[in-house]
Amino acid sequence: MKIHLIHSGLFKLDGGAMFGVVPKTLWTRKMTPDEDNLCTWAMRSLLIETEDRKILVDTGIGNKQDEKFRSHFHPHGPQLKESLKEKGFQKEEITDVFLTHFHFDHVGGAVEKNSEGKLVPTFPNAKYWSNEEHYDWAYNPNIRESASYLRENFVPLKEHGVLNYIQGNEGDEWLPNIRIRYCNGHTLAMMLLDMNIGGQRVLYATDLIPSFAHVSMPWVMSYDVQPLSTLKEKRILLNELYEENGLLLFEHDAENECASLKKDARGRIKIDQLMKWDEVHP
Repeated sequence: MKIHLIHSGLFKLDGGAMFGVVPKTLWTRKMTPDEDNLCTWAMRSLLIETEDRKILVDTGIGNKQDEKFRSHFHPHGPQLKESLKEKGFQKEEITDVFLTHFHFDHVGGAVEKNSEGKLVPTFPNAKYWSNEEHYDWAYNPNIRESASYLRENFVPLKEHGVLNYIQGNEGDEWLPNIRIRYCNGHTLAMMLLDMNIGGQRVLYATDLIPSFAHVSMPWVMSYDVQPLSTLKEKRILLNELYEENGLLLFEHDAENECASLKKDARGRIKIDQLMKWDEVHP
């Protein structure tokens, strides 16, 4: 099994929203905002290549939203399909699309407009994967999250008959060397990929730990619907990774792709080394 990092673009979000209760005087030591207090974030998808499958994990914002929507988030940089081509893959080769959750910056590229302006799955030969609990949550969102769940990003997948629900419990193996971890702090039934890559444990932490700065325990996004659950989920998974010398793989960190962990003198989990993915798993 081989992991390729696929760039789905960059976008901007308010620094205060991304760091919650952490004062600006602290988070600006790690992230530099622009004059509007916006920080730049990556949308880092994965392409998991096995003997018989090519699995794309998350799809970025996509390009079908109108200019008013895009003006709030300033999407720019590399595009998903172009990034796939640079890695030697065509969209028709994708066999599976795994969607960690349906917030617009993770699922927007899953659906596109065809030449007739109709919404169709972007990857015509792929099975798309979510879970029923999360689909129901996104289809009938709470007021807090309603602006993040855009039905045009995921309902067409169901209408076209390509959306599949993952069955099983927390920690079950979905495919060989790939386990699903469910988290409810950021949003209900978000799925993390807990993988064994060449004998090393690797966690694709999606929005539980979106960047290197969010490894620190109190650094929790204001977007999270249950921040205390986020803290508990972070503590469990970070300690597991530390004990097994695993790696964190960041979806939204614009500069840093992955990190190893250590404990300080007070027993707190910290970043040990920040690394490029190809440096550790070429």
